[in-house]
Amino acid sequence: MALSQAALSRVPYISTRWRLMPPTGLVAVAGLVALAAVLPVFYLIIRTLDGGTEAWDIIARARTAQILGRTGLLVVMVTGFSILLAVPMAWLVTRSDLPYRRVLTVAAALPLVTPSYIMAMTALEMFGPSGLLQQVLAVPFGLDRMPSIYGLPGAVMVITLISYPYVFLTVRGALRRLDPSMQEAARGLGYGPFRTFWSVTLPLLRPAIAGGALLAALYALSDFGGVALMRYETFTAAIYTQYETSVDRSIAAALSLVLVVLAVVLLFLEGFTRSRGRVYRSSTGVARPPRLTQLGGWRWPAFGLALLPVVAGLVAPVMILGWWLVRGLSNGEELSPLWGPLRNSLYFSLLAAGVSVLAAVPVATLSARYRGPFSRVIELSTYVGFGLPGIVIALALVFFGLNAVRPLYQTTALLIFAYAVLFLPAAVGSVRSSLLQIRPRILEAARGLGKSGWQATLQVTLPLTLPGALAGAALVFLMTMKELPASLILSPIGTRTLATSIWAAASEAYFARAAAPALLLIIAAGIPTAFLVFRDRRMRNSA
Repeated sequence: MALSQAALSRVPYISTRWRLMPPTGLVAVAGLVALAAVLPVFYLIIRTLDGGTEAWDIIARARTAQILGRTGLLVVMVTGFSILLAVPMAWLVTRSDLPYRRVLTVAAALPLVTPSYIMAMTALEMFGPSGLLQQVLAVPFGLDRMPSIYGLPGAVMVITLISYPYVFLTVRGALRRLDPSMQEAARGLGYGPFRTFWSVTLPLLRPAIAGGALLAALYALSDFGGVALMRYETFTAAIYTQYETSVDRSIAAALSLVLVVLAVVLLFLEGFTRSRGRVYRSSTGVARPPRLTQLGGWRWPAFGLALLPVVAGLVAPVMILGWWLVRGLSNGEELSPLWGPLRNSLYFSLLAAGVSVLAAVPVATLSARYRGPFSRVIELSTYVGFGLPGIVIALALVFFGLNAVRPLYQTTALLIFAYAVLFLPAAVGSVRSSLLQIRPRILEAARGLGKSGWQATLQVTLPLTLPGALAGAALVFLMTMKELPASLILSPIGTRTLATSIWAAASEAYFARAAAPALLLIIAAGIPTAFLVFRDRRMRNSA
């Protein structure tokens, strides 16, 4: 539904009470989504109370505080480096004449699908003390050994290469929806490119940056495989150790509750960084592509800098996986059939993406359009699951399935529910970012022209939030493809995915068998990512 400036001027004053008092149906649906998202927390509370004082004694130990400090340092560094990598890259591929922008956009998002333990394995193979890089430099420079990447440096590198696409995708989507006239007006007032970006563009991107950074921070908080291979002890490692070595899981549940507290702290910090001002246009504006900034002599150097994370996070791992595959096949190693795991991964990922976006719409609408303590609590609730390790969510749903909904235990429905709990924040953040950029007066004009609330939503809000919803669906799809603990524990009996196939082969040191599904995972996730990028370009060209 397109509304001209003349139509807006004919609309009489409309009370905004309908915006301040959310509809009962919206509140009810959003509340149910939030309740489902915090279901694993109820399990943790129950198991912790069963453990008595022993669980609380472990939490109070000085050793636990040390591990918390190490985890916090990892989260801060990963989040900071992810922002430093993603924001300039998103600006370059959307607002400059950078070469091969569309190809770079697709490639920059693909490290998101690589499991952290595969990224760590390939990083050690490439950059380890006796890795491939050392072998290349040994002859011309006589380098006998590379500096060790174990510990915090390696953990930060691995998790950052996987996490920066969260920020990149959300910021890129926000940049493509910004009205270019605001930047052009700043340039007309004498602002240079850097001052325009810092004073005009960056404040408008603050919600998108905060949303993507939150996802990167929560991922760093919950990851286990990458940091374990890099021998950096985090809080998640303590939880996994308790689950594996102790029959009584109440201690692990108590430690998981601490992660819940950390996740809530991150959520409140993200709330403080959000822009409290208006991020939509004050006038109707014109739907047109922005004028690209001419980089001139910096065009190819900028391309080289933007390509570095892609080489480290995508090209190098793919090359190493291909080398493992060729080496294994040349040694007579047999590969397992991959059609079944591929089909299951695609099916589960598509279902999870659809369910997550549908669940995110009422939560994002309540948060963006009806701000208040209640809507904030609802939104915070949906983010808690993303900060917990996948095994915690999976075991909580095993407990729930066996005691409350036994017919759903080890069914596709419970598995998709687990994926939605884990990855709902990706969809909520993307949809909310789109809603914040919709001018409320357009919706008020639709109501003044006789449209009901549902008609205004379907004809105005839905088309304008579609890019954000697609970006959220893509994020959920990519993360579901690589999810391992929930797939191992909750998948129907006999069902294998690409992620579980990778894990089964890697745990037995069959690197060729692990390389084949890993490469297929990257290819399968790259196809829908490329489709979304090209579709977004066609939509803008036809606007």
